[in-house]
Amino acid sequence: MASSPGSVPPTTVAAVPEPASPVPLGPRVALALATVYLVWGTTYLAIRFALESFAPFWQMASRFLLAGGLLFAWLAIRGTAWPSARQWRDASTVGALMLGGGMGLVATGQQWISSGATTVLIAVMPVWLSLWGGLFGRWPGRRDWLGIALGTAGVLVLAGGAEFRASPAGLAAIVGATLCWSLGSVLSTKLDVPKGPMGFAAEMLGGGVVLLAISAALGEPWTPPWEARPQALAAWLYLVVAGSLVAFSAYMFLMARVRPALAGSYAYVNPAVALCVGAWLGGESIAPQTLVALPVILVAVAILMSGKR
Repeated sequence: MASSPGSVPPTTVAAVPEPASPVPLGPRVALALATVYLVWGTTYLAIRFALESFAPFWQMASRFLLAGGLLFAWLAIRGTAWPSARQWRDASTVGALMLGGGMGLVATGQQWISSGATTVLIAVMPVWLSLWGGLFGRWPGRRDWLGIALGTAGVLVLAGGAEFRASPAGLAAIVGATLCWSLGSVLSTKLDVPKGPMGFAAEMLGGGVVLLAISAALGEPWTPPWEARPQALAAWLYLVVAGSLVAFSAYMFLMARVRPALAGSYAYVNPAVALCVGAWLGGESIAPQTLVALPVILVAVAILMSGKR
């Protein structure tokens, strides 16, 4: 879902300081935010469609192994240095948390929960990001707390009457996914992960191996892409290209350059995108309270984006 993080020796992980100077919200950061907001908002419906032919962990394993392999091969051809053994270890740790635990559990939960309701649950992500960040010495400021409180209030309105109440297993899977993803996101800025795209590739490959191992342990069927239904295949390819190569790289770029609360603000926008796309293409219903919650969520994002760092 790494971030061109600095190569910090493991012995100094707990003492990593904040950036010394403010980072402005420039065009590259704005473009990365827009990419994560829009692309990831549509991937939840794509995951639901892909589940028609691909088992949850196999879907994610094949997705990230292909995306990571393509990116790694392209970088190797261009002469980019390969990660060291320590960097492979740390990148695999981040990938195992974000992709193995995070995306694997999202796909598992979506067997019972719609794409719109899934993003409602995932909208607690900025809270976890800020709290995990605080444990590593980077507590959110007053403005961040205000944005988090407003965003959470909007999510609570959205969640009223949602169908996930009827699925404890789905609820547990998505909550577990948010905990894994947010911890991996914070660690991606503190462990010794290769800078730039090579870090993204290493994380996707490491996470893909973990997902493949879990899929094998669960005895999932490994449906090859050419045997998938057309709609499931199209959704899977969209996840590989847009969801993995493009949006995941944009998110990790943000994690290296902005506050955790701002990087995680996608969780407040994705529900709006997912609900609209789910209703348009997936036949999912939009609850009336959505019209009340969305303005609150957008205000929360504006507050999170107004920080100086």
